[in-house]
Amino acid sequence: MTLRAEATAFLRRLLDAPGPSGFETAAARVWRAEAETFAAKVTVDVAGNSVAEVNPGGHPTILLDGHIDEIGVIVQYVDDDGFVYISPIGGWDGQVLVGQRIRLLTAAGDVIGVVGRKPIHLMKEADREKAVKFVDLWVDIGATSREDALKRVEVGDPGVIDARMHDFPGNRIVSRSIDDRIGAFAVLEALRRYANRPGAARVLAVATTQEEIGWHGGGALVAANAARPAMAIVVDVTHASDVPSIEKKEIGEQKLGGGPVLSRGALLSPVVFELLRSAARARNIPFAVHAVGRDTSTNADAIHIAQDGVATALVSIANRYMHSPNEMVSLDDVDHTAELVSEVCRMVDANTDFAPR
Repeated sequence: MTLRAEATAFLRRLLDAPGPSGFETAAARVWRAEAETFAAKVTVDVAGNSVAEVNPGGHPTILLDGHIDEIGVIVQYVDDDGFVYISPIGGWDGQVLVGQRIRLLTAAGDVIGVVGRKPIHLMKEADREKAVKFVDLWVDIGATSREDALKRVEVGDPGVIDARMHDFPGNRIVSRSIDDRIGAFAVLEALRRYANRPGAARVLAVATTQEEIGWHGGGALVAANAARPAMAIVVDVTHASDVPSIEKKEIGEQKLGGGPVLSRGALLSPVVFELLRSAARARNIPFAVHAVGRDTSTNADAIHIAQDGVATALVSIANRYMHSPNEMVSLDDVDHTAELVSEVCRMVDANTDFAPR
């Protein structure tokens, strides 16, 4: 099965919508509008999580998680000359921002600025070798004074890099928000496919918030506690190892076009992992296995200890150039991920025992 034209059009709208952590509203509205075309029920909670439900009378409950937030910036200070200083939302390499356009999201609409830094021609030799820090950068919105700037932006306004999705050869795409808007897309696509041929389970797809800053559990913990699922599948991205300078001995082998990456070990459920692996083999879906010796740095870390414990799996999509304006994934991998997740949901019923034995 391949992604429908309507699905890829929705994906473009979703990726282009701004949604930094804590300010996910625009992207979440796009996601919910699509969910409402087929789901039995679509809701939003106090944390901003968007929830779509299929087979509401089914049992047990399965939660499919993909976080909808992206990294971004926030206005911290405006100086007397009207230059805007920003702080990070989420994990940034400051070097990535140099020379970029920034889309600041204000109450009156978007304001475009450019990230400035002292030109290399004017730097001392020692400074040229240093990694840039956020405090060395400013955003120029064309203001002539602090008063002028504050007519257009306010302290606390969020922003994202002003970059749109682009199609690449080989059924690949690039976007600034693939981490993890692509996971939010994949779980909704999996839910759509499950709705076309439902099994015994009640299945919730959730576009969760605040993962990029969610050391406390973020929206995923709120969603898992509210839904009380027996099983959860988290769909996120992972580092592709098929580029120069990446050490496969350290991160494993996962490549664009190689299929979904199934994480194994540590806090993840061996029962759900085996369901995923057996389903992939039965349906000839390509996949890779990624070993995880500690926490996963994804929403799986919060979900698996929610309520009385949740049998949790992590399925990842290989992603090149993480946390940059041009993250890259294969749409074949996205399609295979949605197909695999929907198939595993059909395998679960009231007799499924999630306790490792």
